[in-house]
Amino acid sequence: MPFADLAVLVAPAHGVGSRQDLPLPFAALVIGAALALLASFVALGVLWREPRLREDDGWALPHGIQDVLDSRWTRGVATMLSFLLTAWVLLALVAGRDDANNPVPSVVYVWLWVGMPALSMLLGPVWVVLNPLRWLHRGLSRVARISPDFTLTDLTVGHWPAAALLLAFTWLELIADDRTSQPVMRLAVGFFVLVSVIGSLVLGRAWFRQGDPFEVLSHLYGRLSPLGRRPDGRLVLRTPVHGASLLDGGRGLLATTAVMLGGTAYDSLSGDIRYAAWVQSSSAPGLFRSLTLVGVCLLVAGAMHAAAALSASLARVSPRGFAARLAPSLIPIAAGYLVAHYWSLLVYQGQITLRLLSDPLGTGADWLGTGGLTPNQALIAPTVVAVVQAGAIVTGHVLGLVVAHEHALHLVDRRHAVVGQLPLMVLMVLYTVGGLSLLFAG
Repeated sequence: MPFADLAVLVAPAHGVGSRQDLPLPFAALVIGAALALLASFVALGVLWREPRLREDDGWALPHGIQDVLDSRWTRGVATMLSFLLTAWVLLALVAGRDDANNPVPSVVYVWLWVGMPALSMLLGPVWVVLNPLRWLHRGLSRVARISPDFTLTDLTVGHWPAAALLLAFTWLELIADDRTSQPVMRLAVGFFVLVSVIGSLVLGRAWFRQGDPFEVLSHLYGRLSPLGRRPDGRLVLRTPVHGASLLDGGRGLLATTAVMLGGTAYDSLSGDIRYAAWVQSSSAPGLFRSLTLVGVCLLVAGAMHAAAALSASLARVSPRGFAARLAPSLIPIAAGYLVAHYWSLLVYQGQITLRLLSDPLGTGADWLGTGGLTPNQALIAPTVVAVVQAGAIVTGHVLGLVVAHEHALHLVDRRHAVVGQLPLMVLMVLYTVGGLSLLFAG
């Protein structure tokens, strides 16, 4: 299949993102995953009876490595590469052709939406350094002769703006008509820049920590990175559960994590033949899909609220704020779904994106010398995809169980901690079965 035709399939519909020829029996996979969760739950109840994770935990990196990672040169090079890529993509967005060879949709929907979170899982919140809008805000603040921390209000909005913008972007990527066309991409990018400028001028730099959807994604997925930082600034290596376990459930965090998880779940559901038939038979397919997306996100949040309320009742504590405090446990689950669902898209279409970037104007040029790149297909072989998908979902739920357990030990009396977590255990099993079912259905 020609690369241009493949790009048409992959970019808008994630055509490489799901497979139906995975060589793993579904029943055995579900049973194995449920047993893994049950064994983890029992082990936590027996061996993990008090809070163990602290902010000063971790194995300190040698000073030489930290000096390199924290140096102005390293951050400067990363920032310059971000500027160059941004300018390159804007060139393709403004002056490129409106066809399948334009690299903008692949950069946005593959590199930014999937690749950046994956990189954050490895290295931490990289978008804090790479985000070009931070530098735009700094430049506007300098021109206006105001501090970058200047705000127009003392209102604390939490992560609610990020949740709303993540939902809007998810709708754009999965539901909007002509979502890879030049007019739609220009409108989306322009709208996002405008919202970011207004948000940063109203809330100052706090906007990027709380309202910028991609920086919030980077922060949350970066919590799973083995590379962390102690309160004294020392870089350390730590377990994947440390960051999420030390995160407080602030305002809007549950909504944000519900969109992270629910959006990916909807993407899997949309690949189901029966669901596709229902959509096509409806009088308003776009509205039907939009309501389904919102419904799936609400279902994720509602299930957590219900499980948390029941857990609080069993543990004999107030349910007020209980679900919000447990919201960080959804981060590793969302990460597992992200890897499982988008693995093929990232490792295959990610390579094609590099090829497309070599000709941003669509003139047949090869400015980067990558125009003849042939993607390696070894990483999307059925066995590899099956192992990655199953492993990512099970690992994500096990880590989520650990994070929920650590948070629960801070919230309830230790005598009731295990009993109180039974509803959460049931919820994790349901999430696992649902996730595996959607993958196989897709």
